[in-house]
Amino acid sequence: MGSKYFIIDAKVLPEVFAKVVELKELLYRGKVKDISEGVKVVGISRSTYYKYKDFVFSLSESVKGQKVTIGLLLENQKGTLSGILDEIARHNGNILTINQDIPINNAANVTITFNISDMDVEMNKLLEGINSLKNVIKVSLIAME
Repeated sequence: MGSKYFIIDAKVLPEVFAKVVELKELLYRGKVKDISEGVKVVGISRSTYYKYKDFVFSLSESVKGQKVTIGLLLENQKGTLSGILDEIARHNGNILTINQDIPINNAANVTITFNISDMDVEMNKLLEGINSLKNVIKVSLIAME
């Protein structure tokens, strides 16, 4: 079964999910130097953080459902990135930023942030479509805002 995303009020979830999001924000803002320090600050174990870090995200209250950042691991082949950009554009996504690392061992990490306000497909369906493209090794949702 593929991934499916929900927006849920944190009040009905176990506190651990809010702590994972808090730690991710502390790391992003540089308020803690590393995960070891961060887990002590928020009061969760490292294993709990690693268990949920790729599955729990915060949703900005100011701009609901406007921007998404995805992370990809791509084979270093011509046309791979343009195929992904075409897939996003085909569903009316508007690319805001693209960051690509230098390929190592014939694979490159890429981060794409795009506007989803006019998209005509659910996010999980878009991610499944991107993941099925040739030379895409891995796709993950990093953040939604």
